[in-house]
Formats: sequence, structure tokens, C-alpha cells
Amino acid sequence: MSFESSVPEVRLNNDVRIPQLGFGVFKVPEQETATAVTAALESGYRSIDTAAVYGNEAAVGAALAESDVPRDEIFVTTKLWNDAQGYDAALTGFDESLARLGLDYVDLYLIHWPAPARDLYLDTWRAFEKLYADERVRAIGVSNFQPAHLRRLLEHTGVVPVLNQIELHPYLQQEELRALHAEHGIATEAWSPIARGGALLQDPVITSIAARHGRTPAQVVLRWHIHLGNIVIPKSVTPSRVKENIDIFDFSLTPEDLAAISTLDNGTRTGPDPDTFN
Repeated sequence: MSFESSVPEVRLNNDVRIPQLGFGVFKVPEQETATAVTAALESGYRSIDTAAVYGNEAAVGAALAESDVPRDEIFVTTKLWNDAQGYDAALTGFDESLARLGLDYVDLYLIHWPAPARDLYLDTWRAFEKLYADERVRAIGVSNFQPAHLRRLLEHTGVVPVLNQIELHPYLQQEELRALHAEHGIATEAWSPIARGGALLQDPVITSIAARHGRTPAQVVLRWHIHLGNIVIPKSVTPSRVKENIDIFDFSLTPEDLAAISTLDNGTRTGPDPDTFN
């Protein structure tokens, strides 16, 4: 049995293609991860995003091994944790992630945080460049890099990151970073794309747009990301929501909808500050 996917793809700056909507497993308990990933693949997801620190890479790998979807049709992302930064430590960290996943390669490997107080991300990136040159990863990128971190990396690198995965939602629209990404051909990927639910999904602007389109607030927010060109990785372990999150490609937001959502930016973070988190 094979499962079709209707998700469009984004071409990264090295010509690798990534589905524009993927499935994140942040904070999914290890014992629930394989079931969740299996449900996601059956619903049409073809991109799975995990990380060493999530503690569920092995369960992701188990679900991939059991799936009828061919490996080359699934885009797998994982990330290096802060305590494994540095050239040699990063290479070791990658080997450990690959072993837990049970894979021969990953599609995308990210530096999870810049961890500026450690000041190792340039050495870490050299290790990433080696992994890419050795074809052990199809693409390399970063996560949670602020403009200053990204500019410094670009000044000292031979390989431009394919993307920067950042907290991004209508309350934190990250215009400066998105402009910097566009300038250098770096894709923008949003984690916490619906701001961990809560207030955003009850915001009158979002709920009124949802009512007009006959959609849920979460679908409206995810569709907003797609309109902006963001890659997005919502997370849910509820099967109905897993399906709902991918069912966003048969409607469009109006220019008026997009203008209304653009007014919601208030700088609210739900996660750590990348300038201080180490």
C-alpha cells in the first residue's frame, strides 16, 4: 500500500526539494512517536522533523522502517544539540543520531541553536560542511539563528545554509530574519507555527477569518504560512488534527485576510531567546 501526498515542495538553494508542510515530533513521548509518525505518513505527510534532544529519534526510525512509503520519498530532518557543538563533537553527534534513526543518511541536518555563549557554531558548521561534502546529508542548515549569528556564519562559510528553522507565527512574524533569508536564498521554516495554540487560535482576527472560510483557526494560520512561502512543521498526536493540519491546500486566504493577520505581530515568543539560550 502506498499513500499519496498533495503537499507542494520548496526547492532549496542546493536544488534539494523539501515538502512545504511537514510533521514535527517535538515533545512527543518516545512511546507515542512511532504511532504518530505512522499516522502522519498515512495522512500524506512526507517530511518528518526530529532532533537529538527530543529523545525520539529511534521511534521515528522504527516508524520509517515499518512504513510502506519508500525511504527516498520521505524527507527526514534532525538536529544537533548544544552540548555536542564543536567540530569533533558534532561529527560524533551526527553518527549517534544516524544510528538511532537507523538510516544511511538524513535529508537535512541542523544546528539546533547558535548557543552564543559557547561560541562553537562556526566550528560546528565546518563539521556540517564535511558531512555534506561526504554526502552523508543531502542538505545542511541552522535553527534559531538570529540575524547577527547568520551574518557571522555567512562571512566564514563556504556553504550557505539551505534554511533557518525559527519560531514564527502571526504573533512573531520575524520580518527582519525573513528579509535576510530572502537576500541569501535561505528558506524560512517555522516551528511553533500556531504559537502552541492558546491565545492565537482564539484571536478574533483569526477566528473571524476561519468562520468566513469554513475552516479551523489552526488551518487559517497554517495557510497563512504557506502564502508567505514558509516551510511549516505543525505537531499533533491527535489523528484528527494530524489530518486537519495537512488539509489546507484547497482554499486560499484573501489579500484582506493576509493584511489583517499582518497586524497581529507583537513580538511574543513561546520559546527561548536565541541570544541567551545556551
